[in-house]
Amino acid sequence: MRHLKLFLLCSVSALFINFNAQAQKRDTEDEGLSLDGSPIDGQFEYIIKKSNSYKDYKVVKKNMLETLKSHTMDTLNAVRKDLVDTQQKVDEQATEISNLKTDLASTTDNLNKTKEEKDSMALFGIQMSKGGYNVLMWSIIGILFALLLLFIYKFKNSNAVTRQAKIALAETEEEFEEHRRTALEREQKVRRQLQDELNKQKKM
Repeated sequence: MRHLKLFLLCSVSALFINFNAQAQKRDTEDEGLSLDGSPIDGQFEYIIKKSNSYKDYKVVKKNMLETLKSHTMDTLNAVRKDLVDTQQKVDEQATEISNLKTDLASTTDNLNKTKEEKDSMALFGIQMSKGGYNVLMWSIIGILFALLLLFIYKFKNSNAVTRQAKIALAETEEEFEEHRRTALEREQKVRRQLQDELNKQKKM
């Protein structure tokens, strides 16, 4: 409020100074000057020219002063209204700037989060950098590949052992069959010999 009063006082002073400067430049004719159609400085000049002189003083009509006061108050009210409107616009712009700053901060935060998500990968709910994610995935792939090679080796080795076991089994079966044949032949031979001995004993 103090600033507004100071501004109004400065405005009135400027109006009076402007009036004096304009009054010195104008000639003594009253053409174009009035209390209704002229600006404030023109109204002051009009009153001065229409006033009577008495020694170093000017005698001004009361109704002219009242009219000038009314016009001056209207001008000051208009200036005050412009100031209020300007202050309102300034406040609105300050609020808008504050909102824009808030939006900018939120947008910047979202952008940073988006960059972090773009530069990272989620594994089991854990955010990891792309480099760490790639190292981990290639490590897992390497381990799985090594296990696959180990499985293939074990499988081939197991097949080789199985084949050797089958070969050994076949050889054993063949030896067993040969032994069985030999034993059968020996048994048959012994039976024939026994039968021959029995036959000999009967003849005797």
